[in-house]
Amino acid sequence: MKIVIAGGANTADYIIKNFKGRSNELTIINFDREAANYLAKSSKLPVFYGDPTKPYCLKDARIEGSDIFIALGNRDCDNYVSCLLAKKVFSVKKCICICSNPKNVEVFKQLGIDSVISSTEQLVQSILSESSLESLIKTMSLEDEKIVLTEIIIKSTYYIAHKHIMEINFPKTGSIACIYRRPRVIIPNGSTLILPKDKLIVLSTPNDQKDIISFVQRDKK
Repeated sequence: MKIVIAGGANTADYIIKNFKGRSNELTIINFDREAANYLAKSSKLPVFYGDPTKPYCLKDARIEGSDIFIALGNRDCDNYVSCLLAKKVFSVKKCICICSNPKNVEVFKQLGIDSVISSTEQLVQSILSESSLESLIKTMSLEDEKIVLTEIIIKSTYYIAHKHIMEINFPKTGSIACIYRRPRVIIPNGSTLILPKDKLIVLSTPNDQKDIISFVQRDKK
């Protein structure tokens, strides 16, 4: 199969490792220079540095007629645009779009994207199905990848308490998937204020879990 992987860092790395070999031809595109260098070094494959939302970029990457196009960018709208271009302009057979906002899942499907996946939606449903959130630390499998799902209760003494997410420089190795603020589950963005007694649901790999917990639990100086 000819598979195009556009965007992403750790997720792209995992997908590449699983599809590399197995008679697959991989085309890797990334707009982030640091991520592109990381993927090239990790996979030992060429990585095309460019913006997958631009037709000339996809043309230069020679994705015409590919079997699968996977959009893993940080912005839902960019993933949608790159998938639409791949499907309508470059005749890619199947496009898979990752989105962070669950509201976009049905919208993107109605607009012609073959498969739309929201890990946030899957995560929230898992959390809401729990009878207790008091001691939630578990490992869940997403497409056979082991991901640590950690709940951290915020204390008033923590450095990040009473700060907006955009202010705290949260580690790139993890992601605040949602915040449980009784009785609501909040899907956060950069302007979301973290308050004492909030329960942060953090997504990371097992190797990064300890460092992320230490970061969150730092006390104020």
